[in-house]
Amino acid sequence: MLAPEADSLRNDHTLLLDAVREAGEHARNYFEAGVEHWQKTDGTPVSQADLEVDALLRNRLLADRPGYGWLSEETKDDSSRLSRSRVWIVDPIDGTRAFLRGQPHWTICAALVENGRPVLAAVFNPATDEFFEAAEGEGALCNGDSIRVSSRTQLEGCAMLMHQSVVERKDWPTKWPTMKTATRNSMAYRVSLVAAGMFDATLAISAKSEWDLAAADLIVREAGGRVSDHDGTSFAYNQKDIRLPNVLAAGPALYDQLLDRTRQRGKKPNDDRND
Repeated sequence: MLAPEADSLRNDHTLLLDAVREAGEHARNYFEAGVEHWQKTDGTPVSQADLEVDALLRNRLLADRPGYGWLSEETKDDSSRLSRSRVWIVDPIDGTRAFLRGQPHWTICAALVENGRPVLAAVFNPATDEFFEAAEGEGALCNGDSIRVSSRTQLEGCAMLMHQSVVERKDWPTKWPTMKTATRNSMAYRVSLVAAGMFDATLAISAKSEWDLAAADLIVREAGGRVSDHDGTSFAYNQKDIRLPNVLAAGPALYDQLLDRTRQRGKKPNDDRND
């Protein structure tokens, strides 16, 4: 017989998957038909789809879980979440720019965080019909099939999700080898593709937010990968400051090689750019 906590998490897992899939279908309708959008005060885009998906997920995930906290890109932050042991962390549409341009590089992301660590996760790309999920200690799946990170050991020639301009910067102490680089607007999608072994690694030098990483963090770790900032520090979630300095995710062998490089460079003051 399951312990009450395990039984509760299984119910939460079912709720999470159902809610994210419903939200994804709602967003896909707007993606195909077009949607009203505008600029937020920080200059980033937001659309009616972002707001409606946020409301849908909030209503579904909190309806039967009133004791859980809530943190979302499109909801005003409520500091009461800091006193909750379990918190939903959500990005209604991660990759809004791609969403508005009609590019299939956006996702619906949601994680359940318990005492600072993700224990349940879902990242859904409705445009490509890729549904990534994970539960702590139970592995990671994409569309119901188990996924694993790449076993690649050589950095040269690897498939890297990163703007080529990042490695062409002059402030790297060591010149990078030639790699196959590609980009995706959604950070969560990038990390999830690494989890599935479709790419070998991803690297971001600019700051992200907890909602960009919480779900994908668990997915890549459950797929056998590693994820951290550029100093090798793991992420803690549901913090007062929700900014994460930068991101590195890869299979174990490449992770160590990449970490050696990023530690040498350190954090630079001009890294507040899109990557």
